[in-house]
Amino acid sequence: MDQNFVETVISLAPNLFFGTGIAVNILILSKHKEKNTTQFIDASGEEFFKKVAKNNILEEEHIEQIIEIFDKKEDVDYVAKTVENKKIAENDYNLSVSSYVEAKDTREKVDITELNKEIAKTVEKINTLRADIDAIIKEIEG
Repeated sequence: MDQNFVETVISLAPNLFFGTGIAVNILILSKHKEKNTTQFIDASGEEFFKKVAKNNILEEEHIEQIIEIFDKKEDVDYVAKTVENKKIAENDYNLSVSSYVEAKDTREKVDITELNKEIAKTVEKINTLRADIDAIIKEIEG
């Protein structure tokens, strides 16, 4: 990093190589960089590989997509980020892609107001059922 040789770090999906279930990173080095920045690419998402049985494979279209992101050197939300080398040094020279590229939030979005209305309706139904059951029990006990 201090000699400005690391151009790009690319994180790939796990299970791409036979016998290796871990995710793999590619470091692209260059002695002729003009800027003191490093590009980070998270190519571990489902749009960057094809799932085949237990393994994942990179098809030509996936490779081309990664190369295009690499060539453009533009930030892409949840995929690519260019970071000043000074910031990397301040981060103890951590080259983990996930430290710089924000992961996409895939959690389901819940409308809390609607959820609260549904809970209120459910509680109302439960209370009605309890009242009905209590009435039936009183009738049985006579």
